[in-house]
Amino acid sequence: MLLQHAGCRIHYDLVGAETAPVVCFAHALAADSGMWAEQVPALLAQGWRVLRVDMPGHGGSAPPAGNLTLDELAADIAAVMDARAIIKVHFVGLSIGGMIGQALALRHRAKVASLMLCESPPASLPNVAQIWAPRIAAVRAANSCGPIADATLDRWLTPAFKTAHPDRWRQIRETVAATEPAGYLGCIHALSNFDFTAELPSLRIPAMALYGEDDVASSAAENERLAALIPGGRFVPFPGARHLPNVEAPERFNRILLDWLAAQR
Repeated sequence: MLLQHAGCRIHYDLVGAETAPVVCFAHALAADSGMWAEQVPALLAQGWRVLRVDMPGHGGSAPPAGNLTLDELAADIAAVMDARAIIKVHFVGLSIGGMIGQALALRHRAKVASLMLCESPPASLPNVAQIWAPRIAAVRAANSCGPIADATLDRWLTPAFKTAHPDRWRQIRETVAATEPAGYLGCIHALSNFDFTAELPSLRIPAMALYGEDDVASSAAENERLAALIPGGRFVPFPGARHLPNVEAPERFNRILLDWLAAQR
């Protein structure tokens, strides 16, 4: 489904009974809503409604005209909620998706019932420029995300997953390669320029920070810090997974997710 908001096309997917409580998913940089494919059937089977929104320049959403902020990315989700008369969501986000969730909870407080944030720091990393400069240069030089696809998948998923699930690995790689350069670069600007550490203690909603223990794109310290900043926040380590625990070990991830949502319901 498509929505025009602030002059841009937003692609989203909404499935499940209209009267069911809504779980909203936000994906990682250079991914799209398809990265949550392993979660949707499990949620529908338990009576949830599922909303997935593609970031600008990702999946079916149009690329942005320039740099983006997390507040703007959160506003896109709020606009989709308003368009579909969704009052409140239980939010699940990974990587930049978790950063967007923080912005949504802070800027649109009445719209968020709970937060499950995966592989997501509460502020831009201190070495953010060093991390992203080579990837930005590669994408700009090729005008394509193709050159960064293999290295991205190496960070996201273990070699064992690639061997056991080559088709799924290939799907995700192709999604990374097909990401619009403007979307990739605009979202890097968003995740490179934020700090919610002073505001997160004001939240009064249930929150979980989940961390794949083999992830090199994030750290246990940053995820523990995120959980500690939100009153009552819970930190959950997830062994045996890199940056996409929901893809790497979906059954285990889904058990945690469903138990978390059941407690909020």
